[in-house]
Amino acid sequence: MKTAIFPGSFDPITKGHKDIAIKASLLFDKVYVAIGDNSDKKNMFSKEQRLAWLRLVFANYTNIECIIYSGLTIEFCKKHNINYIVRGLRSINDYENEKNIAYTNKSLYPSIETVFLLCDSSYSHISSSVVKEIIQLNGCVKNFIPEEITF
Repeated sequence: MKTAIFPGSFDPITKGHKDIAIKASLLFDKVYVAIGDNSDKKNMFSKEQRLAWLRLVFANYTNIECIIYSGLTIEFCKKHNINYIVRGLRSINDYENEKNIAYTNKSLYPSIETVFLLCDSSYSHISSSVVKEIIQLNGCVKNFIPEEITF
């Protein structure tokens, strides 16, 4: 069975995140959409709220499981026999950053492969950071987040 993890903060989940997760679900037998720790990010929403949103968005996808985990993604992969990490790319900047992380992960866990998926071009400008700023300024985010989530 081919199992992958799609880790992220999903703070909040965007249409781009949803697009990548669905694409991954077509490639792998099981996909964990997993909320992890990222010390570089200041979260707006609790992990529990983000998990509830993920479960709502992916309720109809039987091979997607939404979870919270802590620690290094690579350690979670080792513990659960996961050999694939899915990462979404929007731009060349994303690629450069993700490539370095992928090489580091590979050196820590040689069995891991990182799979880069391009989000649909109509979502390439969307980031959780921008969505959070719009929310903070009381703007409308319905064009940027999955339709299952409302503010």
